[in-house]
Amino acid sequence: MLREELLARLDAEGDPWDVIVVGGGATGLGCAVDAATRGYRTVLFERGDFAQGTSSRSTKLIHGGVRYLRQGNVRLVLEALRERGRLLKNAPGIVQPLPFIIPTRSLLEKIWYGAGLFLYSLLAGRLRIQWPAVLGKKAAVQRLPTLALRNCNGGVQYWDGQFDDAALAIALARTSVAHGGLPINYCEVTNLLKDEAGRVIGVQVRDSLDGGEREVRGKVVINATGVWADALRREDNRGSKPMISPSKGSHIVLPNKYLPGEAALLVPETPDGRVVFAVPWQGRVIVGTTDIAMEEAPRELRPTEDEVDYIIETAKPYLGGIDKSDILSVFSGLRPLVSGGADEESSAISRDHTILTSNSGLVTVTGGKWTTYRHMAEEVIDEVGKSEALMPRSCRTGSLELVSADRKAETGSYSEVLPLRRGDVEVAVRESMAVKLEDVLSRRSRCLVLDAEETVRIAPDVAKDMARVLGKSEEWGVSEVAEFEQLVRDYF
Repeated sequence: MLREELLARLDAEGDPWDVIVVGGGATGLGCAVDAATRGYRTVLFERGDFAQGTSSRSTKLIHGGVRYLRQGNVRLVLEALRERGRLLKNAPGIVQPLPFIIPTRSLLEKIWYGAGLFLYSLLAGRLRIQWPAVLGKKAAVQRLPTLALRNCNGGVQYWDGQFDDAALAIALARTSVAHGGLPINYCEVTNLLKDEAGRVIGVQVRDSLDGGEREVRGKVVINATGVWADALRREDNRGSKPMISPSKGSHIVLPNKYLPGEAALLVPETPDGRVVFAVPWQGRVIVGTTDIAMEEAPRELRPTEDEVDYIIETAKPYLGGIDKSDILSVFSGLRPLVSGGADEESSAISRDHTILTSNSGLVTVTGGKWTTYRHMAEEVIDEVGKSEALMPRSCRTGSLELVSADRKAETGSYSEVLPLRRGDVEVAVRESMAVKLEDVLSRRSRCLVLDAEETVRIAPDVAKDMARVLGKSEEWGVSEVAEFEQLVRDYF
């Protein structure tokens, strides 16, 4: 499943495709899998790598959304809990259950949070993981050994899901291929093709690696570009009003000494009304997130010093003092929030998704979150099936197990502290369409998120092995390392 093989299929199989998906994040890949498994001839184009934007920069949680229940959005919670249960079954090894603890200071807090989390678990029905449990102080400290909260009288434990977001995205790409789809990374859609009546009939695509251009025709085009959805909508209709209000969420990554147990910590309400998590993940601890409204949506962004300080100060009453020199990595992502007005606070804007079909036939889907990607995709392809050009077909993804990449069982590690072996690089290139050093170090493995400094150290060795597998020159490897080192500055 080399990228070149997929491009060769694209040219050989010919137009028109049933479905063209623009965007290779969670939603776009979900749409590609749903369409391909229904039997539609499907191609997906992503201008960078799969999940390179927001979809690889989440808090790594598959959850129903406890705070949405508090807001009264029961429908969204029910939907997310149902999809959480499906993901636990359909993506074993990528998604797994995780216990969360909310520390409490009083009996009233225990009753309040206990009742809310009982209802939360009740809504999950047969897909619940476990019932919540009220903990005394000793039990809470046993599960959260570094808990520093003054006047803590215990807590409430409940269960949600955790995952590797980039790994799930690559599994979706592989699943699409397994069912006849063509997900192609580093191919940017530069223009929409229209017929004389103004109907969208395809896209113009530029290969981001060699500059080659193609016109690809299709019966339906889906705009699943997340926070950048408005750009393609304006390409379709210059008069389109913006519908996306990007929100920035930042995280810091710490050694597991700050949360050495197996349970995650949830701070349900900070002084400014946000929710903060401290989550054990792949031997590290991820702490976040912020929620900051953005006027623009840059492709690369980094946490500000103020954001890092905010996360540290918010976590301090629970994790104790955090030494900045212990921070292994920082990262930021953008949420594609659907805005009801430019003056709304980003934390109040809907986390639900929206599907629009323009007069020209362009189908846009945006909003939502990783947990509900499959349901979003199902609704989009249901909408697509109503097109005169396609026959409606039933969704098949509800119980579809995803195709994940197997790690090679061999020795030869690049680092004592990072989970990357030499055989993994070959798997990433030959089976998961990695073509750049960043693809391997940031998404096919999670080295960059786990330890930015150590990842820079091993980058030259990884680049040499990539060059060998790809048949590239030594100069290619040197160039890739230089480009990667420039990127990594945003993760320190």
